[in-house]
Amino acid sequence: MPQFDPRQTPARPDLAAAQLRGLVEAADYIEGRAMQVVTGIADVRREPAHEALLDTQAIYGEAVTLYEDQEGWGWVQLARDGYVGYIAMAALAEGWAEPTHRVTVTRTFVYQCPDIKMPARRSSPLGAAVRVRAFQGAFAQVGDCAFVFADHLKPYDAYEKDFVSVAERFLHVPYLWGGKTSLGIDCSGLVQISLEAAGLAAPRDTYMQEKSIGVPLAFDADLTGLRRGDVVFWRGHVGIMRDETHLLHANAHHMLVVSEPLRTARDRILGKTLQGITSIKRL
Repeated sequence: MPQFDPRQTPARPDLAAAQLRGLVEAADYIEGRAMQVVTGIADVRREPAHEALLDTQAIYGEAVTLYEDQEGWGWVQLARDGYVGYIAMAALAEGWAEPTHRVTVTRTFVYQCPDIKMPARRSSPLGAAVRVRAFQGAFAQVGDCAFVFADHLKPYDAYEKDFVSVAERFLHVPYLWGGKTSLGIDCSGLVQISLEAAGLAAPRDTYMQEKSIGVPLAFDADLTGLRRGDVVFWRGHVGIMRDETHLLHANAHHMLVVSEPLRTARDRILGKTLQGITSIKRL
């Protein structure tokens, strides 16, 4: 049997996706069901339990394939980046509605009617995909009793020109392992959502990103010759250059997204972990 990355392969000893028949061993195989995330943020966990490790997050409007629905948990694969894990079934709805727009601010509120004085029903993070039914004044209707300030949306296929400027909006956001929004974010989540906002697909985890994005740059101890948008990798960590000297990254040292000299980050990480920079990529 070929080896597959378990984080992107819907296969367990007891159950696997039907398309993997003959490729992986499982007691049973099943065709998945198309579902959509209908909460602002849906945690994707390693096991079907709220106390289980948070691997990543899905956001409103994301398409997922559901392979198992058991005791309130869905075993799913995310369409956007292929990640596999467990999502609370309350965060999912049957079917798929083709989005027309996406949220382009770090977070926007969804109101029950087109009036900012009315209570907000929930919020939606950057990248949330919505289907606009109609525009009413300054608002876009995105569902039954669901209205978003229209200037916080752009057409779904309208992308940002500078992915670094997207990442800069997350300065001082708290660090959260597995997080992908302004409520909490990790290093690879920051890279992924920033690139996606610019129309550049990126995998979820650091080691996946290091393998798949950009062209490797030669670098020396002085770390000269870098420019805005270069992506710097360590084993298990990643950050984005804001300019030729400063790194923007979500990190567990500050427990924040910060901007600091790359040399400072390099020396600190080397001193704590004995791990140096493994590669620098240019997109």
